[in-house]
Amino acid sequence: MAATTIQELVGDELLTQHDTQATSEVLEGKKLVMLYFSAHWCPPCRGFTPHLAAKYKATAEELGIEVVFISSDQSESDFRQYFSEMPWTAVPYGARNIKEKLSQLYGVQGIPTLVVLDENGKLLTKNGRGQVDKYFGGGGGGGGGRSRCVIS
Repeated sequence: MAATTIQELVGDELLTQHDTQATSEVLEGKKLVMLYFSAHWCPPCRGFTPHLAAKYKATAEELGIEVVFISSDQSESDFRQYFSEMPWTAVPYGARNIKEKLSQLYGVQGIPTLVVLDENGKLLTKNGRGQVDKYFGGGGGGGGGRSRCVIS
């Protein structure tokens, strides 16, 4: 089986807070790509997102990390509202086929889930939430408990 690139996983374009950019441009030079499965309606997600955002703002650029939001929101307006609180990129809400493919590929049944990939798309961990400090640096624990919301 041939290796899958990150662009093949997340699609050709990612949303930023200002526009849409080519995935290849967004991920150029990145050492790690984190797929962040989350939704605004999930209380554990709403608790973890600010923690992850603070880590991202503090060290992602210097460490070569990009986070890509994979939404389990139930409407595009909910997605846009929640995404506006995030400093990273996102798979467009309309690309539900990509969300479903990634959820199945990584066995995502609960959120928040943070899947960590290397620059070649190789899986490093499906438990990035519990290892946030390992990847972003900093002391303390991982990333905000074990509570999850079940997704279908």
